[in-house]
This record gives sequence, C-alpha cells and structure tokens, in this order.
Amino acid sequence: MRALLISTYDLGRQPFGLASPAAWLRREGVEVRLVDVAKEKLDPDEVAGADLIAFHLPMHTATRLAGPIIRSVRSGNPAARICAYGVYAPLNETWLRSLGVNDVLGGEFEDELTVIAKGLRPRNAEPRTPNGIPRLHFLVPDRSGLPPLSRYVTLQLGDGTRRTAGYTEASRGCRHLCRHCPIVPVYEGQFRVVQPDVVLADIAAQVAAGARHITFGDPDFFNGPAHALRIVEAFHDAHREVTYDVTIKIEHLLKHRELLPRLRDTGCAFVTSAVESVDDRVLALLRKGHTRADFLAVVGLFRSLGMTLAPTFVAFHPWTTLASYCDMLDVIEQQQLVDQVAPIQLGIRLLIPQGSRMLELDDVRQVAGAFDPGTLTYRWTHGEPEIDRLHEEVVAEIGSRLTAHRRQLFDAIARRAHERAGLARPQVPPLPARATIPYLNEPWYC
Repeated sequence: MRALLISTYDLGRQPFGLASPAAWLRREGVEVRLVDVAKEKLDPDEVAGADLIAFHLPMHTATRLAGPIIRSVRSGNPAARICAYGVYAPLNETWLRSLGVNDVLGGEFEDELTVIAKGLRPRNAEPRTPNGIPRLHFLVPDRSGLPPLSRYVTLQLGDGTRRTAGYTEASRGCRHLCRHCPIVPVYEGQFRVVQPDVVLADIAAQVAAGARHITFGDPDFFNGPAHALRIVEAFHDAHREVTYDVTIKIEHLLKHRELLPRLRDTGCAFVTSAVESVDDRVLALLRKGHTRADFLAVVGLFRSLGMTLAPTFVAFHPWTTLASYCDMLDVIEQQQLVDQVAPIQLGIRLLIPQGSRMLELDDVRQVAGAFDPGTLTYRWTHGEPEIDRLHEEVVAEIGSRLTAHRRQLFDAIARRAHERAGLARPQVPPLPARATIPYLNEPWYC
C-alpha cells in the first residue's frame, strides 16, 4: 500500500495534519509520502503510483485550494482511493464527493484513515463513528519527509530577531458552541486531549530539528486547564530557552486568571484570543461568552502581568455599521493594542460555510444568498452598501501594504473609516515607543 498525504495550506506551518496520520500509517507498514504543496510541487509520478491519496482540510482556504488539485489527482489516477479529512471536510462533503473523493473524515481522523489504508472499509462507506468523536491514544507525529522547519513561519521579535517556529496540539475540539465557529458543527461541544507524553515528544523532536518557539494549535488551550498547565510546565523544564504561544477565550482568561502567571513564567510569548467584536449585542449573537467589559478587563490584566495579548476580530458582519467599525478601531487605539493586532484582523469578513450555525439567525438568512460552490460559502451582502465598499477598501489597503508598519497601516484605515462615518477621531495620547511585541509572520486565521 502506497499512501500520498497532501496539505495545501496550513497558515505557513509545517503540517501537523500530515505528520500525525503518517505515524499511524507507517506503524502499519504503509509506504507514506507527505507533500506540502505550499512549499513543494506535486510529482505526477507519485500521484500515479499511489493507492490512497488523502487531503488534509483544516480550514476554509486549504479546502478551496484543494479543489483543483483533487480534480487533477482524480484525472491522473482514476483507480486511487481519495480521502479528505479535517474540520472542513465534513462541512463540504457533498462538494468533495462531486470532485471524486471517496471518503470524508472529520475529527480524530487518524484511526479511520488507517482502517481505510488497510482496506478494511469499503469505498464510500459511512465512518465507523458517524455521530461521535472517537477517543484515541495518539502517536508521536512522524515529520520525516516534510520540508524543514526553517522553511516555515517564524516568530518575529521586536528587536528584529527571528525564531524558527514549530507547531503541535495538546487537544482538539472545543467545549463551547460559538455560533460562527467551524469547529462547532463537527465537534458539537466535545473536545479530546492528546496524551502529554505524545505532546512532549513531538515538541522535543521539533526542538531537535531547530524550533525555538512552539505554537499550540488547540482551539482553546484552557478547555482543560490542568492538562494544559501540566504540559507547558514539563515543556519549560525540558526546554527553558524555547517560547510558545496559545489560543484562549476571553471567558477562560478571566475564569482562570490565577493561572496566567504560570503561562508567563513558562515562556508564553503571547496569547491569541478571538475577541471578534466590542459590541455586546453582536457578542451575544455570536455566543462568545464574554462582553466588551470582559475584554477590557483582560487587557488590563495582561498589562499588569507584563503579558502580550493578540486579539482577533470579525470586523465585518451583517451588524457592522460605520459607527461600530470606528468604535472597534477606537478601542484598539485607546487600549494601546495597535501593535498587537495583525492588520488583516481589521478586514476580516464573516465566513458562512456549510453547516454554520450563523444560519440559525433571521438577520443572517435575510442577507445570505444560496450556497456558492465557488467560494464554499453562503455569500452575503450587507444591507448598507457603504459597509461592503469600506470592507473592499480596507482589504485593498492591507493587501497593497503588506510590509507597512502596523501603526502606519492602522492610522490609514482609521482615518478612512472615520471620514466615511463623518466622525471625529478621538484624541488619544501618543503610543509609547514600540516595545518588543512578538508575533508570527503569517497571521491569517481562516
């Protein structure tokens, strides 16, 4: 059996979603080739010689990029069994099968993919656990055959230095049911931990390969806070010069505030948190579990602890107004967060994929059209055309100035938005000289 595992896009990271199943398949004697088409070309001879070809689809962009490659692979090897796996696979099952995909797997895919490779599951059969997320004992990911970490995303430090970055996962899924999140239709409030010894061995292997920073890709690192702290403390004991970053909900940062010093003291460079909005009505509609006041409290908490918070936003949605967009910018500026917000976050537009619980809302159904297989979304138009025009202008501004200083780009966007809204821009004290704000150099989140 020869298996070809393909990644199309993974936020500039070395694909964990190839390395993890590779370990399972190789344990069973399967000959495995890993190809990250974001970094290397797909060899037609390898396609033609594969018995199983599997695509990892962890996000929207990766899924769209996979479409033409799946068509090409099906044409180049009609006899191959083609599988799609990852969070965005079950959300787009009908479309994927129309391209020639035989098997569609969602969360915790490693065991099921191994069953397929061993020929123990008929083509086009339903997964063995169609209505639940299996509990697996994971294996240490096998990254052999992937491009080196030096070709992937780096941690940028304020003094101009860079650190080679690795990536791992200490848990999957999420306990929460945020309405806009693509994880929710797949995991439905469930989450699964990865055994600590597996996580620590994966980190050790990446440190040996040159990593000096690790991103924990858990949807929420504090879904299981005791599990999370056990891992980072052991990690820090073993690799004291290696930093890390995590993603944690505002709600959890407040609930577990007593744990934050332990993150700081074990080398946490920054914490990403999906703030999404500073409008309490919108936060309630999204079921985020926090308020504007909660967000501001966390900002103050992080400042008092000397920690870096990296907020993310859904800046454009059906409830955005010119005034509310300006309010979001004003909060970012007043809270001295300009350096900590990636410019692309000022232009993020709500995505409504298949299965999205956003479609439960009348306001969303009224503006959403039919599902568009070209974009893999329900395309929507804002009720006020000037909001869509502003979005286009903001995205164009960001795209044309990718190397601009964050403050300069923020200032240009804020001036444009306030002029469009007819609002005076609040006077705020000048920002202090830029401190060392660490960030990853590929900050896209979709």
